Amino acid sequence: MGEALVCCAGGDRVSSPASSRPDDGRVPDMAALTERISAGDAEIRAFVPEPGRAARLVEQAGDVARRWPAGSGEPPLFGIAAGVKDVIRVEGLPTAGGSRLPPAALAGPEATVVRRLREAGALIAGKTVTAEFAMVAPGLTRNPRNLRHTPGGSSSGSAAAVGAGLVPLALGTQTIASVIRPAAFCGVAGFRPTHGRIPADGVLPYAPTLDVVGCLSADVAGLAAAAAVLCDDWQPPAGSAVPVLGVPAGPYLERADRTALAAFGTQVQALKAAGFPVHEVPVLGDMTAVEELIFVITRFEGAAAHAGLFDRYGDLYQAGTAEIIRAGQAISRDEHAAALAGRAEVARRVADAAGQAGIDLWITPAATGPAPASLATTGNPVMSMPWSLAGLPAVSIPAGLLGGLPVGLQCVGSAGADEQLLSWAAGIAAALDQRD
Repeated sequence: MGEALVCCAGGDRVSSPASSRPDDGRVPDMAALTERISAGDAEIRAFVPEPGRAARLVEQAGDVARRWPAGSGEPPLFGIAAGVKDVIRVEGLPTAGGSRLPPAALAGPEATVVRRLREAGALIAGKTVTAEFAMVAPGLTRNPRNLRHTPGGSSSGSAAAVGAGLVPLALGTQTIASVIRPAAFCGVAGFRPTHGRIPADGVLPYAPTLDVVGCLSADVAGLAAAAAVLCDDWQPPAGSAVPVLGVPAGPYLERADRTALAAFGTQVQALKAAGFPVHEVPVLGDMTAVEELIFVITRFEGAAAHAGLFDRYGDLYQAGTAEIIRAGQAISRDEHAAALAGRAEVARRVADAAGQAGIDLWITPAATGPAPASLATTGNPVMSMPWSLAGLPAVSIPAGLLGGLPVGLQCVGSAGADEQLLSWAAGIAAALDQRD
């Protein structure tokens, strides 16, 4: 396999019937979209295979064009093709959660987030590959920047599909690091909202206390356009003052690889040169405790979410998923309640540290380093752990290359301030783009 960015052209050609594009030409050619997915996916494997994808997309495009005829005013995502992670239910497409379980056992109503995409004029390009049930057992997806490297996870297919240019937008989910980390590994932008800000009904749960629906796009502008549609009660930010950036000094940051820290230092200097105030703030001094809280919450809630299914289909689960569920079965309700109290305490301490130091955004490496050279792992999630535990919104911004592989800069905002976070992240991304 080659090691360069996989090209989306070539591959088996798909016939282009006259109906593949609506007559007015406002919606992209569905035959071209199908060909792009087919050609790119031969090596990347970002999408769940779908017989009849071309015919479905042609019908969908026609419906969109008829619903919003020329001159009637187009919705914000009109004609945008979006991938949907295979733990999110889509009417007409089976949901398997990256597992061998029968889709009928996982069926249910279409997710609100998918309905919001449709109402905004988006086209559902198909289901994207996920680690099994958004946990730890990787799917077949490869990193579009180097096929021998992981794309990250668990939103692996969504990140790779955007990174390879197969679609401009994809939905993912994050419990710990499953949007931010694959976004960084695949060189795209990823948005993890405040916990509860985007409806999670119609999504197969992992750990509902931590689960969020997020999105991936080529840049922050694409994230903002999608977030305005997906988030409850979206309001454009009122001001655009330069944010004060905080670097979380101490044991947390020391978890990143040496090369990643060096790249992060260069990014920080570039932001200072662009006029952003940056302060180092000691915070998250006990990362072992954070990891223990994550372990208890995810295992207990994962076991509860899969109780009936695991009893019936346990032999169909992959070993890593089964291990999580069995570990959760051994955790008591009291232990889980104590972990939730610990979670609230971590969120309080992070908020207090930001308030006392006057920090508007935390900035960190989006992952501990570039994507590992393995398809058996989705990478280390630790750079996202405390922020996901605290339920805070985060954005991963493409921030250059290390050894030919992408790295990202993570920006973490205050709870509920998703609009301001994305606005500020756009300015930070622009400052990084201006580096020599």
